[in-house]
Amino acid sequence: MSEAGGGRGCGSSVPQRAPWSLVAATAAFCLVSATSVWTAGAAPMSREERQKLGNQVLEMFDHAYGNYMEHAYPADELMPLTCRGRVRGQEPSRGDVDDALGKFSLTLIDSLDTLVVLNKTKEFEDAVRKVLRDVNLDNDVVVSVFETNIRVLGGLLGGHSLAIMLKEKGEYMQWYNDELLQMAKQLGYKLLPAFNTTSGLPYPRINLKFGIRKPEARTGTETDTCTACAGTLILEFAALSRFTGATIFEEYARKALDFLWEKRQRSSNLVGVTINIHTGDWVRKDSGVGAGIDSYYEYLLKAYVLLGDDSFLERFNTHYDAIMRYISQPPLLLDVHIHKPMLNARTWMDALLAFFPGLQVLKGDIRPAIETHEMLYQVIKKHNFLPEAFTTDFRVHWAQHPLRPEFAESTYFLYKATGDPYYLEVGKTLIENLNKYARVPCGFAAMKDVRTGSHEDRMDSFFLAEMFKYLYLLFADKEDIIFDIEDYIFTTEAHLLPLWLSTTNQSISKKNTTSEYTELDDSNFDWTCPNTQILFPNDPLYAQSIREPLKNVVDKSCPRGIIRVREESFRSGAKPPLRARDFMATNPEHLEILKKMGVSLIHLKDGRVQLVQHAIQAASSIDAEDGLRFMQEMIELSSQQQKEQQLPPRAVQIVSHPFFGRVVLTAGPAQFGLDLSKHKETRGFVASSKPYNGCSELTNPEAVMGKIALIQRGQCMFAEKARNIQNAGAIGGIVIDDNEGSSSDTAPLFQMAGDGKDTDDIKIPMLFLFSKEGSIILDAIREYEEVEVLLSDKAKDRDPEMENEEQPSSENDSQSAEQITSSSQEVDLVDQGSPEESSLKSQPESLSPADTDNAASVSPSEQISHPMENRETTSLDGECTDLDNQLQEQSETEEDSNPNVSWGKKVQPIDSILADWNEDIEAFEMMEKDEL
Repeated sequence: MSEAGGGRGCGSSVPQRAPWSLVAATAAFCLVSATSVWTAGAAPMSREERQKLGNQVLEMFDHAYGNYMEHAYPADELMPLTCRGRVRGQEPSRGDVDDALGKFSLTLIDSLDTLVVLNKTKEFEDAVRKVLRDVNLDNDVVVSVFETNIRVLGGLLGGHSLAIMLKEKGEYMQWYNDELLQMAKQLGYKLLPAFNTTSGLPYPRINLKFGIRKPEARTGTETDTCTACAGTLILEFAALSRFTGATIFEEYARKALDFLWEKRQRSSNLVGVTINIHTGDWVRKDSGVGAGIDSYYEYLLKAYVLLGDDSFLERFNTHYDAIMRYISQPPLLLDVHIHKPMLNARTWMDALLAFFPGLQVLKGDIRPAIETHEMLYQVIKKHNFLPEAFTTDFRVHWAQHPLRPEFAESTYFLYKATGDPYYLEVGKTLIENLNKYARVPCGFAAMKDVRTGSHEDRMDSFFLAEMFKYLYLLFADKEDIIFDIEDYIFTTEAHLLPLWLSTTNQSISKKNTTSEYTELDDSNFDWTCPNTQILFPNDPLYAQSIREPLKNVVDKSCPRGIIRVREESFRSGAKPPLRARDFMATNPEHLEILKKMGVSLIHLKDGRVQLVQHAIQAASSIDAEDGLRFMQEMIELSSQQQKEQQLPPRAVQIVSHPFFGRVVLTAGPAQFGLDLSKHKETRGFVASSKPYNGCSELTNPEAVMGKIALIQRGQCMFAEKARNIQNAGAIGGIVIDDNEGSSSDTAPLFQMAGDGKDTDDIKIPMLFLFSKEGSIILDAIREYEEVEVLLSDKAKDRDPEMENEEQPSSENDSQSAEQITSSSQEVDLVDQGSPEESSLKSQPESLSPADTDNAASVSPSEQISHPMENRETTSLDGECTDLDNQLQEQSETEEDSNPNVSWGKKVQPIDSILADWNEDIEAFEMMEKDEL
């Protein structure tokens, strides 16, 4: 989500008020010109190896794009595990993530300019013809304005940009007559009704056929939108205006950006995550550079590059100064509260912030870019992919990975800026991991859990739009690309817009409104287009010297040495705040500190200890902030203690032909039998037991001898089943749910409990699969007879020797693989949209009286605390305010935590003190207004 390009005469800094004719030729590309003056300490990669890796990227793209066209088109996206298309309304709803799907062949449109970058001009011409022939933009479907803009409108404009370039070259697209541009204009007009608000901020969703607020539109009642959703329009809308001469699009996008700028928090110059589109009030007042805000900052800088309006650069520099002052805690980037920016709003980071080092390269601030990128790379080396969210001590917070391209993007721009071959090796690692862990017969599958290696039946369009583009450009030489990439700017979806738009159809007034609100420090502009000798000192090991201290930062996991303790340095002589891990309820000094922080300790009748904070009762605002931090830590500590009492999920990996380890199913563990986390994995062929329920002595012991027995749930205890198959000579067991159609999509995984007796006699490993996952193995047995699986604590690397023996499958084999391969299911927490919008599935496992398997099911209150590591840290919901905001994290994870902290039993809400909280909140808000 950053800028393309190489150098254009950037020998010295550009003046603060440089005319656009100079800035346009320099600011976008000055940083990457350092390639010619910089040699890094890593060994250079030969041209032959770079070409080999580039060809590998081409083959990977062909695998993904070819399977989409064969199995999914004209559907929006490919489901790579089941080898079919994802059509809105025909598959179970995934929540907000489905708002990107509009029945307009999303993946094809999103891939158009990627085809040209990868020198697939024939395929591009065919794809454009298909878009013009098949795509309908008048569907009765509610879509995301943001996603439709960056993916579809951006894809059409990127395709148009390269179509006219190819036509000018005279070989391809000679028939083209701006048809893609006309489709883009049609779509632009369909999006305009979303801007019909008093603020000028667009509604988050719109019906492509009926627009907004009509009864048949089924949308238009929303009140909130994210900052990025409203602030990531200017590039596409301005390009549409410049291409067509219709100024209305750029005007609407500018108005939205102007409004967001006016509503920034004036003392911190930060913006929140979510804003009310009618009143302009901040709904979520935490601020960072990740999900919900990311591309707003990106588009401010790129709008300056593309449009030549100084006000956009001034706004970006003002925000950037605040980011580096408050959010940047090298190498971390942690969210803060916009009114109290020295107070961290959370202790975890989301994967979307991986774009930021690339944006810092464009800004020219190279050192923090190297630091953050290296930290992210260490996380990837630990988990193979970047988890959707991870904590400050680098534990997994959300385990999914939908094949996001942001890290590859930053890798590309850091390489272009430094020329350091280290970043080529990083790109090589990304390629290897994608092929080893994400590649499946019908494409590339998103990771459902980076810890187990399980897959999700999902291949988002951005994977083809961005990932392959950045990886190919990373290894390509200039002559490998059929056009000059330096003449274009990348949108946040990596679509290409030509820089000559800056001087085309300039009918928009460029009133500089920025200086009306803030006095800018000239130092903000020091890095607009720096001299490369400032960026890269003569020391050829410069980048390596920055990375070196961070190479073990993940393994060391020492967050206390990294995380800034807010304002401690300003309180000379004062004791550091009390930390939750040190608290003792019997220590009188600790109780006095709690009182000072406004925290009350309540002894309940059942012996539990309960903590409640009243910010108004704190001795000072600083003590109140310390109290808030203490409560946040205590909630996380309590959640972690609960987690440690549970077992993590396990993996069932099909390793025989034609799967070769590509299909990984998430399995529930057992509280008895062989612990797969402490012993070597169990590998063997599977066989069904007779009787299938495994509740009596097996009648086919010769069939299961030395194999992994398949047994059905029900009619007796899990431990009894295990003993019967063990006595028959089985080396392991897989229990398959008898509830037909059950899936971890709709039910949380649980642990198989014992029978209340001593289970030390059970020596074999036992795992549980829901019906949907179990049917994958059963279907494989029916098709191939001999099916070998691996039972382990997490997926293992594929066997290269076995895979090398794989021959091109027949048509029947291909069809069967399509039918058999299916999505392994998520453990407990399903992230249906952005991390901010995820919610818990608190659907406890219900067992009828006749079902005596003794599954470790939980009550609804217990289910909220289900311990799978997807949410091993807990946000603070109802604890207190952020000292002048109400319950910042409430909109983020509304069900993730409870409003108090208890020990000994699961936490329960305290309805009796809600009224007191509201009074405290109102009083403290009044205090803060007076203070401001």
